[in-house]
Amino acid sequence: MVTLIDTTNRPRHPEKAKRPETEVLRKPDWIRVKAPGSAGWSQTAGIVRANGLHTVCEEAGCPNIGECWEKKHATFMIMGDTCTRACAFCNVRTGLPNALDAEEPRKVAESIAALGLAHAVITSVDRDDLADGGAEHFARTIAAIRAASPKTTIEILTPDFLRKEGALEVVVAAKPDVFNHNLETVPSKYLAIRPGARYFHSLRLLQKVKELDGSIFTKSGIMVGLGEERPEVLQLMDDLRSADVDFITIGQYLQPTRRHAKVERFVTPDEFRAYETVAFAKGFLMVSASPLTRSSHHAGDDFNRLREARASRLGR
Repeated sequence: MVTLIDTTNRPRHPEKAKRPETEVLRKPDWIRVKAPGSAGWSQTAGIVRANGLHTVCEEAGCPNIGECWEKKHATFMIMGDTCTRACAFCNVRTGLPNALDAEEPRKVAESIAALGLAHAVITSVDRDDLADGGAEHFARTIAAIRAASPKTTIEILTPDFLRKEGALEVVVAAKPDVFNHNLETVPSKYLAIRPGARYFHSLRLLQKVKELDGSIFTKSGIMVGLGEERPEVLQLMDDLRSADVDFITIGQYLQPTRRHAKVERFVTPDEFRAYETVAFAKGFLMVSASPLTRSSHHAGDDFNRLREARASRLGR
């Protein structure tokens, strides 16, 4: 028997209900986004709604949703809309999730085919309640996309599968083109920002992907503006390169509500450009660093550049 949890009247973030409110800083002029509502946006929304799917674009309140959905670029979020973690930065609903939808891999694959995506990005909520953390569901989704849209390249953004023995191997065996797992922030901020995760476990996860299948591109991202120091960010870059990670994304943290972690400061565009320069010098094949950079923003174009960079390096 499957028990479904009624989330209709439940607060989105019950764990934050008693947290003190903090001031939401006024966004600087360099953070400007396109409002959703174009014809392309409506068509993308229609396909997502018709299949009863979730996207991280909506659930996490991504500022780039207007731009991306206009181009029919949606990042599908599998395994439901409720996360078993309670990260201080994230706007995805938290709590006890419903059972997995066995038809979700097919629905996602059909939606990708309908949108005509050349490059698809699939992410998920954390599912610590599942024995494999949802690894098999990821694998089934990748297989369904390969069957429905063979020419589509696939990028996955996964949880950390903490304490789920063998889960990573299941996902890697499905052979996504890009394996992304975000470190999110520097080690000193983990207890406050990502308390359910472990920095070095996430780092080892990325390293192990390369050990299992060196042909898969690896990718990781962080937010800045949470009080981290520049030397900490540079050390994180070194840690990722030690794990042979190919691609780093760096974006500005934006506070979803007054009870989420506060923005300590807005990092300037010049600082982002400096981070990009340093990251390329450290050996990353691809770097995306800007105030509005997000893991899946321009993912298709970035994937093409990533392949070209690898081919160029191998050619030398």
